[in-house]
Amino acid sequence: MVDRSFEFDVATSVREVSIVDGAHHFEARVHDGWDIAGNANGGYLLALVGRAISAVTSRPDCVTITAHYLAPCPAGPARVVVTPVRSGRRFATVTASLFRVDEDGKMKEVLRALATVGDLATDPGGPSAMQRSMPDISPFDECILMSGTSVNDFAHLHGRLATRGEPADIAFRSGSPSGRAMMRGWFDFADGRSVDSNALLLASDAFPPAVFNLSLPMGWVPTVELTVHVRAVPAPGPVACFFTSRFLQNGLLEEDGEMWDTKGVLVAQSRQLALAPRG
Repeated sequence: MVDRSFEFDVATSVREVSIVDGAHHFEARVHDGWDIAGNANGGYLLALVGRAISAVTSRPDCVTITAHYLAPCPAGPARVVVTPVRSGRRFATVTASLFRVDEDGKMKEVLRALATVGDLATDPGGPSAMQRSMPDISPFDECILMSGTSVNDFAHLHGRLATRGEPADIAFRSGSPSGRAMMRGWFDFADGRSVDSNALLLASDAFPPAVFNLSLPMGWVPTVELTVHVRAVPAPGPVACFFTSRFLQNGLLEEDGEMWDTKGVLVAQSRQLALAPRG
């Protein structure tokens, strides 16, 4: 059942309609307001697919998911197809595709993913060793609400969220980029929804690109490929997010992300390859 009291749950809801040759077909919709300049945010699309994957496997957490983005996806009807590959005691592996459905009912594939899923709340786990603690970030209340900045002029996604940016890292919006390809902030929902593992897929792509602090134009940065590793179920509260880029080459950039919960636990890591903005 969809909890219709929260926008994210409505916007990522899916309904299974058939099983064909072992592939599970879901009706879905890409909702308005989760976009960057009219094209749905890559993390949001990943979370939509993640919802269907969990429905098929009965496992809530995408321990690892890699998606290749094949075409832009504006709001409208969609179809998700999930094909089980293997199911073990600890993990299940699936492939999944997201299709945009046009007015004539024709489908165009816009995303293809490979995922391994599990249940981190009951996972037997194993040895743990942290190489370092959470990087420095200002407290949540001292960071700047993204929906109240000029970033929201084209990143409509932030109107649904309570994302906050480190003041020094979002000064690019007023023409003062820091000169470091870094973006720090806090991820949360505007309507009070808790941040779960599926929301971490959205968080992985919910902040302005770190390269905006290198005096690049503010514009759409299309994701080519995005991988997210969910490492733990977040504790209650907002999630601290850190994104950095090291190389911009041949019009492509990489961005590495870390997400940490309020107890200082690493809950997710991400890496994406994206096209550099062109203004």
